[in-house]
Amino acid sequence: MNKYKPYPEYKDSGVEWLGKIPSGWKISKLRYWFDFGKGLSITKENLKDTGVPCVNYGEVHSKYGFEVDPAVHPLKYVDKKYLKSSPNSLLSKGDFIFADTSEDIEGSGNFTQLISDKLVFAGYHTVIVRPKDGNDHRYLAYALDSSEYRIQIQNAVKGVKVFSITQAILRNSNIWFTSLPEQQKIAAFLDDETGKIDELIEKQKILIALLEEKRQAVISHAVTKGLNPNTPMKDSGVEWLGKIPEHWAVKKIKHLSPVKRGASPRPIDDQRYFDVNGEYAWVRISDVTASGEYLTRTTQRLSALGSSLSVKIEPNEIFLSIAGTVGKPCIAGMKSCIHDGFVYFPSLNIPVEFLYYVFAAGEAYKGLGKFGTQLNLNTDTVGDIKIGCPTCKKQEEIAEYLDNETKKFEKLITKAKSAIELMKERRTALISAAVTGKINVSKKMR
Repeated sequence: MNKYKPYPEYKDSGVEWLGKIPSGWKISKLRYWFDFGKGLSITKENLKDTGVPCVNYGEVHSKYGFEVDPAVHPLKYVDKKYLKSSPNSLLSKGDFIFADTSEDIEGSGNFTQLISDKLVFAGYHTVIVRPKDGNDHRYLAYALDSSEYRIQIQNAVKGVKVFSITQAILRNSNIWFTSLPEQQKIAAFLDDETGKIDELIEKQKILIALLEEKRQAVISHAVTKGLNPNTPMKDSGVEWLGKIPEHWAVKKIKHLSPVKRGASPRPIDDQRYFDVNGEYAWVRISDVTASGEYLTRTTQRLSALGSSLSVKIEPNEIFLSIAGTVGKPCIAGMKSCIHDGFVYFPSLNIPVEFLYYVFAAGEAYKGLGKFGTQLNLNTDTVGDIKIGCPTCKKQEEIAEYLDNETKKFEKLITKAKSAIELMKERRTALISAAVTGKINVSKKMR
């Protein structure tokens, strides 16, 4: 930021969270500069594979973010009948589509902007915010995306489990302006600078994907071929395994341990079942999805009543998700309870770490369906999975080797992720500084 000069003079904006703005800039309510509307009154059941493209709140929150273009971004469609029955929900180029609900406070104020001239509808759970003439649409996008604008939305939203963003909240929110030519300069500057940052972020994402792919290959090779490249091999008789070291056996999981399913108290949202100081952690699919090899943190804990109605997992026991992120293994790092979206292995007679890597490799699921949310697992399908089994000592050696190797990959992946976070912070700070006049982007320091 130091290479940019400030503006010559500033004035108090009169708004605490905004602070001072350059003299000559003005601050005003959104209702004076935008028109407002609602998306279609539809549900997911109304979405089709053909018709008129439609932007719903899900796209706003999780897919396209800052801008959307139906020629680039795959959207769902709605029937053409809405062109006659709901023309007010049609979007124009430059319109903003806000999600009217959010599951967390950070998502409050999320929007996307249509950058296409094609016919597109705003869909369910959305608010249309249409700029009036006189301002640069791209500048407005950056201003609405700034942390200063989001702060006021987050302070205004109400709700406990779901945060609602109403037309009234948006109408009464403040936005600030400079002259149109200067808006255009700021927008062009931010397009250029954020484009460079986004390119660097994308490179780091590609690096992470390559590291994860390499890590997966190392795990897969170790649990199917062993560590000695010179060992004699034999046909395993299992298609996905192929050849294995000649001293390895092929065994079904159910012959290594019974496969049991978790259980949960019903109804699960009954607060009698939860206690922040409870002895047992309550494991949800999202906890396992975000976890590494060992699960050491969950968002909830169970009361004595809740844990008495659940399946208990002790530290160092392995369990496997069969719902949500299907096929994701985890080793308990604390006393835990699992629901029926998981299976576990109560009498495992091989090292848990070796079985963890067998599942983590993903190879064992070949032939059972797509690895991911389309995979269909249950106690029977998991129990019938055939794996290559060396001696117990060799299993321990393989697990120890993979612990060391995966730590190297994790270190590199963590470094890349940290770089992404720093670049995102830089991006956010740059947008805020430019659209609030903290830096004068047309005048660099010499």
